[in-house]
Amino acid sequence: QVQLVESGGGLVQPGRSLGLSCAASGSIFSLNTMGWFRQAPGNQRELVALISSGGRITYADSAKGRFTISRDNATNTLYLQMNSLKPEDTAVYYCWITTGGTAYWGQGTQITVSS
Repeated sequence: QVQLVESGGGLVQPGRSLGLSCAASGSIFSLNTMGWFRQAPGNQRELVALISSGGRITYADSAKGRFTISRDNATNTLYLQMNSLKPEDTAVYYCWITTGGTAYWGQGTQITVSS
């Protein structure tokens, strides 16, 4: 079993920056992939960015050039730095990990981009 605890989020003005973090604990294999997904009201959950334990990164087109995903393998902590935020970035952001053939989700954290 793996537990994911997200922190960060909140209300931010358009154009500003915000950071998220996610602490993973439990039965985590050294080979794993972590990532961020988001879900806006009325929309399906969508990928934001992924990062493997080896450092391979994938970004959604909406995140490229504005968001940066990173991780600390020593502490199993995942980060997402979001710059130049837009109102359309408003969503619940979820931390995700796949390890040992099983995927786990965090509880989600709300980000609202509004003036």
